[in-house]
Amino acid sequence: MSNRRPITARGAERLRAELKKLKSEDRPTVIKAIAEARGHGDLSENAEYHAARDQQSFIEGRIGEIEGRLSMAEIIDVAKLPQSGKVIFGATVEIEDNETGKCTTYQVVGEDEADIRMNLIAITSPIARALIGKLKDDEVEFDAPGGRQSFVIVGVRYE
Repeated sequence: MSNRRPITARGAERLRAELKKLKSEDRPTVIKAIAEARGHGDLSENAEYHAARDQQSFIEGRIGEIEGRLSMAEIIDVAKLPQSGKVIFGATVEIEDNETGKCTTYQVVGEDEADIRMNLIAITSPIARALIGKLKDDEVEFDAPGGRQSFVIVGVRYE
Protein backbone atom coordinates (compact mmCIF):
# COMPACT_ATOMS: atom_id res chain seq x y z
CA MET A 1 0.00 0.00 0.00
CA SER A 2 1.32 3.42 -0.95
CA ASN A 3 1.67 6.11 1.67
CA ARG A 4 1.39 8.80 -0.99
CA ARG A 5 -1.24 11.45 -0.36
CA PRO A 6 -3.03 13.11 -3.30
CA ILE A 7 -2.70 16.86 -3.69
CA THR A 8 -3.58 19.13 -6.59
CA ALA A 9 -0.80 20.90 -8.47
CA ARG A 10 -2.23 24.23 -7.22
CA GLY A 11 -2.21 22.97 -3.62
CA ALA A 12 1.40 21.79 -3.92
CA GLU A 13 2.38 25.18 -5.32
CA ARG A 14 0.71 26.94 -2.36
CA LEU A 15 2.67 24.74 0.05
CA ARG A 16 5.94 25.41 -1.83
CA ALA A 17 5.28 29.17 -1.72
CA GLU A 18 4.61 29.04 2.03
CA LEU A 19 7.77 26.97 2.55
CA LYS A 20 9.85 29.45 0.55
CA LYS A 21 8.50 32.38 2.59
CA LEU A 22 9.15 30.59 5.87
CA LYS A 23 12.74 29.77 4.89
CA SER A 24 13.71 32.99 3.11
CA GLU A 25 11.80 35.62 5.11
CA ASP A 26 10.34 34.40 8.41
CA ARG A 27 13.29 32.29 9.59
CA PRO A 28 15.94 35.04 9.06
CA THR A 29 13.67 37.63 10.70
CA VAL A 30 13.19 35.55 13.84
CA ILE A 31 16.91 34.69 14.02
CA LYS A 32 17.66 38.41 13.92
CA ALA A 33 15.05 39.06 16.64
CA ILE A 34 16.63 36.39 18.86
CA ALA A 35 20.08 37.93 18.39
CA GLU A 36 18.73 41.39 19.28
CA ALA A 37 16.92 40.05 22.35
CA ARG A 38 20.11 38.34 23.55
CA GLY A 39 21.79 41.72 23.49
CA HIS A 40 19.34 43.00 26.11
CA GLY A 41 20.96 40.96 28.87
CA ASP A 42 19.47 38.42 31.28
CA LEU A 43 17.61 35.86 29.15
CA SER A 44 15.63 34.35 32.04
CA GLU A 45 13.46 37.47 32.34
CA ASN A 46 13.62 38.63 28.73
CA ALA A 47 10.10 38.40 27.27
CA GLU A 48 11.28 39.43 23.78
CA TYR A 49 13.76 36.55 23.73
CA HIS A 50 11.18 34.00 24.84
CA ALA A 51 8.61 35.28 22.32
CA ALA A 52 11.18 35.10 19.52
CA ARG A 53 12.17 31.56 20.54
CA ASP A 54 8.50 30.51 20.56
CA GLN A 55 8.09 32.01 17.08
CA GLN A 56 11.23 30.21 15.91
CA SER A 57 9.88 26.93 17.25
CA PHE A 58 6.59 27.47 15.40
CA ILE A 59 8.39 28.34 12.13
CA GLU A 60 10.70 25.31 12.31
CA GLY A 61 7.75 23.05 13.10
CA ARG A 62 5.76 24.39 10.17
CA ILE A 63 8.76 23.99 7.84
CA GLY A 64 9.07 20.35 8.91
CA GLU A 65 5.35 19.78 8.48
CA ILE A 66 5.28 21.24 4.95
CA GLU A 67 8.42 19.36 3.89
CA GLY A 68 6.86 16.15 5.19
CA ARG A 69 3.61 16.79 3.33
CA LEU A 70 5.43 17.55 0.08
CA SER A 71 7.64 14.49 0.39
CA MET A 72 4.54 12.26 0.71
CA ALA A 73 2.51 14.11 -1.94
CA GLU A 74 1.27 12.57 -5.13
CA ILE A 75 0.75 15.69 -7.21
CA ILE A 76 -2.20 15.47 -9.58
CA ASP A 77 -2.62 18.08 -12.30
CA VAL A 78 -6.38 18.34 -12.62
CA ALA A 79 -6.22 20.09 -16.00
CA LYS A 80 -4.52 17.03 -17.51
CA LEU A 81 -7.16 14.56 -16.33
CA PRO A 82 -9.79 13.21 -18.75
CA GLN A 83 -12.72 15.64 -19.08
CA SER A 84 -15.39 12.99 -18.45
CA GLY A 85 -17.90 15.23 -16.71
CA LYS A 86 -17.70 13.05 -13.60
CA VAL A 87 -16.78 14.42 -10.21
CA ILE A 88 -13.26 13.15 -9.48
CA PHE A 89 -10.34 14.22 -7.32
CA GLY A 90 -9.49 17.82 -8.15
CA ALA A 91 -12.80 18.62 -9.86
CA THR A 92 -14.54 21.89 -9.13
CA VAL A 93 -18.21 21.21 -8.48
CA GLU A 94 -21.08 23.67 -8.31
CA ILE A 95 -24.04 22.42 -6.32
CA GLU A 96 -27.48 23.83 -5.59
CA ASP A 97 -29.15 23.07 -2.28
CA ASN A 98 -32.58 21.53 -2.96
CA GLU A 99 -34.07 23.14 0.14
CA THR A 100 -32.71 26.69 -0.05
CA GLY A 101 -31.76 27.02 -3.72
CA LYS A 102 -28.37 28.36 -2.63
CA CYS A 103 -25.49 27.56 -5.01
CA THR A 104 -22.04 26.74 -3.68
CA THR A 105 -18.85 25.81 -5.49
CA TYR A 106 -16.32 23.38 -4.02
CA GLN A 107 -13.12 21.82 -5.22
CA VAL A 108 -12.43 18.23 -4.13
CA VAL A 109 -8.83 18.17 -2.87
CA GLY A 110 -6.49 16.13 -0.68
CA GLU A 111 -6.62 16.27 3.09
CA ASP A 112 -3.41 18.33 3.25
CA GLU A 113 -4.90 21.22 1.30
CA ALA A 114 -8.54 21.17 2.46
CA ASP A 115 -9.76 24.55 3.70
CA ILE A 116 -13.51 25.10 3.93
CA ARG A 117 -12.99 28.89 4.04
CA MET A 118 -11.62 28.62 0.48
CA ASN A 119 -14.28 26.02 -0.50
CA LEU A 120 -11.63 23.30 -0.73
CA ILE A 121 -13.13 20.07 0.61
CA ALA A 122 -11.15 16.94 1.47
CA ILE A 123 -11.82 13.90 -0.67
CA THR A 124 -12.49 12.02 2.58
CA SER A 125 -15.25 14.42 3.72
CA PRO A 126 -18.87 13.19 3.66
CA ILE A 127 -19.90 15.66 0.96
CA ALA A 128 -16.94 14.80 -1.29
CA ARG A 129 -17.54 11.07 -0.88
CA ALA A 130 -21.17 11.65 -1.93
CA LEU A 131 -20.08 13.68 -4.98
CA ILE A 132 -17.36 11.36 -6.35
CA GLY A 133 -18.46 9.63 -9.55
CA LYS A 134 -21.56 11.76 -10.03
CA LEU A 135 -22.37 13.86 -13.12
CA LYS A 136 -23.98 17.24 -13.81
CA ASP A 137 -27.74 17.21 -13.01
CA ASP A 138 -27.37 14.25 -10.61
CA GLU A 139 -29.14 14.58 -7.27
CA VAL A 140 -26.96 13.82 -4.28
CA GLU A 141 -27.87 13.18 -0.64
CA PHE A 142 -25.50 12.80 2.27
CA ASP A 143 -25.53 12.86 6.05
CA ALA A 144 -24.05 16.10 7.36
CA PRO A 145 -23.49 16.95 11.02
CA GLY A 146 -26.66 19.07 10.84
CA GLY A 147 -28.74 16.29 9.29
CA ARG A 148 -29.47 14.87 5.85
CA GLN A 149 -28.76 17.26 2.98
CA SER A 150 -29.92 17.04 -0.61
CA PHE A 151 -28.64 18.98 -3.60
CA VAL A 152 -28.22 18.82 -7.35
CA ILE A 153 -24.92 19.12 -9.23
CA VAL A 154 -25.13 22.22 -11.43
CA GLY A 155 -21.67 21.98 -13.00
CA VAL A 156 -18.36 20.10 -12.99
CA ARG A 157 -15.07 21.70 -14.11
CA TYR A 158 -11.45 20.59 -14.17
CA GLU A 159 -9.19 23.59 -13.51
